[in-house]
Amino acid sequence: MNRMLRALALETSGRIGSVALVEEGRVISEEQFPHGLQHAAKIQSTIQSLCAAASWKPADFGELYVSIGPGSFTGLRISVTLAKTLAFVTGAKIVAVPTVRVLAHNAPAEARHVIIVLDAKRGQIFTARFERGDGGWIEREPAHLDTLTAMLTRSPRPVHLLGEGLPYHDKGIDDPLILRTPPESWRARAAVVAECGWAMARAGRFADPLRLTPLYVRLPEAEEKFGLVNPH
Repeated sequence: MNRMLRALALETSGRIGSVALVEEGRVISEEQFPHGLQHAAKIQSTIQSLCAAASWKPADFGELYVSIGPGSFTGLRISVTLAKTLAFVTGAKIVAVPTVRVLAHNAPAEARHVIIVLDAKRGQIFTARFERGDGGWIEREPAHLDTLTAMLTRSPRPVHLLGEGLPYHDKGIDDPLILRTPPESWRARAAVVAECGWAMARAGRFADPLRLTPLYVRLPEAEEKFGLVNPH
């Protein structure tokens, strides 16, 4: 008798991170935690406590689903590094799940068009645009750096806006066909990373651990400044 496939889902792209245990595509448990560099040890202890409660071991993981970005540079580094380490130690396969797709799943049932809004500072956003099709969300514009004004000029109406960057970028928008989603829908969750990751894995869309890096969209600010000073 074949053992059911067990997996771990990691989400650390936003202000609140979360992890989930998954068995045959079903979320067994999920727990959230504040993310950040100082919480690098916390994510490991959270995984350990979830595994202990389920009587699982890290060696049981056959797949790892990691929210790849864009989002918090520090948070993404932590989860991607952890996923790569687990993959090398356990042999588990990695699925790199675009964070914008995870967020699109939070859109209300009536939404047909969605723009993801994540603050990139300097008046810019990390964003993507999705349209709901018969088989789920269709990515019309992949994750990139832009302005909300420019994104809105290219989007059909009505359109729903979704993401933690909304309070910083939606000022002055007065159009009844531009709809702001409630704050509780702005956070990506490990349970949705698991749902997307499971589907991608069944399609054979695995990442190479040796080449896996977060989807930053642009360099962290400190690296950009260093590049200006030391272009070579």
